[in-house]
Parts: sequence; structure tokens; C-alpha cells
Amino acid sequence: MKFLDWYLKIAFGSALIGASMEFFMIKTGFYDKVTVLESEKRAWENSPEAQAVREALNPWTNRDVEAKKES
Repeated sequence: MKFLDWYLKIAFGSALIGASMEFFMIKTGFYDKVTVLESEKRAWENSPEAQAVREALNPWTNRDVEAKKES
């Protein structure tokens, strides 16, 4: 292959950049913060307040279910 050395340099550079990004995220505690935020988001999505908001934003979903039951 004519450009094998060029492809290897690009692959090595990309792997080095990706590894440095992962190292930075681990050192700054990025994954811990994201884990906490995701758990808070899931807890809120399962709360009664979130259910009320979903029903308020989409009031016709229950009507569709009721219409199917009546048919």
C-alpha cells in the first residue's frame, strides 16, 4: 500500500487524541457528574410531577386510548 505510513500516523494521532480526552474526563470527574445528573433526571421523570407535566403537554393521549377501547 502506497499510503500505509500516512494512515498509521492518522490512526495513531486519533487514538492519542481520544485517549487524552478520556484521561481528561476521568481526572476532572466528568463521569461522576454525569452519573449523578442522569440518576436525578430518571428520578424526576418517574415522579408524579413529571407525569402531570407530560399529561398537560399531551392531553389527547388518554383520549386515543379510550377511543380504541370503545371501538
